[in-house]
Amino acid sequence: MISICRLPFLDRRCTRGALFLLAVLGLSPAARATTKGLNQIVTPDLQPVGQLSISAQAQDARIANPAELQLELGLTKWAEVAIFQGLRPREEIFGTEAGLWQDGPQLLTAGAVNWSSRGGGAAPVLEYGYYASRDHFIAGAIRSGGRVEGILGYSRQLTDKLMFSADYQSGPGNAVTLGLTYNFTPDLQMNPSVYFANTRPHRAMGYVVLTWTVPVWR
Repeated sequence: MISICRLPFLDRRCTRGALFLLAVLGLSPAARATTKGLNQIVTPDLQPVGQLSISAQAQDARIANPAELQLELGLTKWAEVAIFQGLRPREEIFGTEAGLWQDGPQLLTAGAVNWSSRGGGAAPVLEYGYYASRDHFIAGAIRSGGRVEGILGYSRQLTDKLMFSADYQSGPGNAVTLGLTYNFTPDLQMNPSVYFANTRPHRAMGYVVLTWTVPVWR
């Protein structure tokens, strides 16, 4: 799943955003507790085929565009499309991710994200995920702004309806995050989280997304 347009240096490109992301990724299991990945980082799981998630998110202006909409659609077992639309101001951002390998719970993906209509090249990303039944572990790297930055993520399914998640991206302008995802129904969920900036002062910044998932085809 794709979850970017969050913090400055990558995210200032997203502050006026419409985000189009294509994720190609081998054989993902059934839908997890969240369709948005973790709080901040790209994740290697895939939107189920024919499922459309419609999201509205609000966040601290220091993270990204204060109000955004998103559509995310699973096209096949190996591809999904997502569109982020910033409500003020406007920008289009594109990305792609490809599945290189899968063996049981293990996934390896590569891609490029943050292609912006306002200029600037794509940020290549390489990511490994280990998706056990309740615990998910993610590690990888992304190159942006001339730097290679580390990516780490972890989530734990606490109950059938509640999931805890934490992630980290190194480098200035990124953050450590802690969040929860709560499923009101199998199709309606909320993901509040808190961002702690990597650089001083280590401000706490809020983020929340509400997602509704509907079947488009079977």
